[in-house]
Amino acid sequence: METSLSVNIPVYEHQQLSINAFGHSVTMPGHTYGPAVRPYYLIHFILEGKGEFIVNGTHYKLSAGKGFLIEPDYQTVYKADLEDPWTYIWIGFSGKDAWQAMAMLGLSQEQPIFKSEEKETLKTCVMSMIRRNRHNAADTFYSLSMLFLFLSTIAASNQDDSLKGGNLYVDQAIAYIRSHIAEPLKTEDIARYVGLNRSYLSALFKEQTGLSPLKYIQRSRLTKAQHLLESSRLSVASIAYACGYQQPESLMKIFRQQYGMSPSAYRKMIRQQGAVGSV
Repeated sequence: METSLSVNIPVYEHQQLSINAFGHSVTMPGHTYGPAVRPYYLIHFILEGKGEFIVNGTHYKLSAGKGFLIEPDYQTVYKADLEDPWTYIWIGFSGKDAWQAMAMLGLSQEQPIFKSEEKETLKTCVMSMIRRNRHNAADTFYSLSMLFLFLSTIAASNQDDSLKGGNLYVDQAIAYIRSHIAEPLKTEDIARYVGLNRSYLSALFKEQTGLSPLKYIQRSRLTKAQHLLESSRLSVASIAYACGYQQPESLMKIFRQQYGMSPSAYRKMIRQQGAVGSV
């Protein structure tokens, strides 16, 4: 159980950046949310207590002063500590520029964790949005200003954060890849977007990720396909197209090479495991 103040906002199409939801929660011991998938970016920040965030098979033990990002279409679980349950705030947002904002922060599902000592500033942003929530133009602009202050505070807190240590060009390239994963992607196009030549971007990319841009694209497509098989009812063909494969057979081949089974068999296995776990 949790005591929650939650606000959902109607979103207009084609906005550069818009707020979808925000809120404040005081959770009970062991309270669990998920598995869940959301269609927008969502940032949580822990004000008090402890808990666990699970994504991509990785478990993050988090406490007050830490936060985590949830990207669209990724299945996540988070749960409060049994002895010291957390209190947190959150803001959900979307739009054409949302992925670029996350690139500037250096956050992604591979690097979803951040920290900040500006607890009161971040809390004030969200609580101010909750108090001014009359769905008129003035409050809409005010909430957007609080979103930018929220993101600015996180950015300032992480400038010297040793958790990052990345390269801004690579972070922007990764964000571009993730945002355009359903489209044909070439290293030349990504390099042109970030303003570097192909060879230099490839060298930076390999240094930071251990992979070439092409290998990273291939891994990202396969990872997204895995998540969609776990969390959606889309057909295998629809998943293949959503992940940038030109033919469903291409996904089937590479998925079998990676996991030793077909996408359909993998989905069946996951559902059987879920059924056993719910008994």
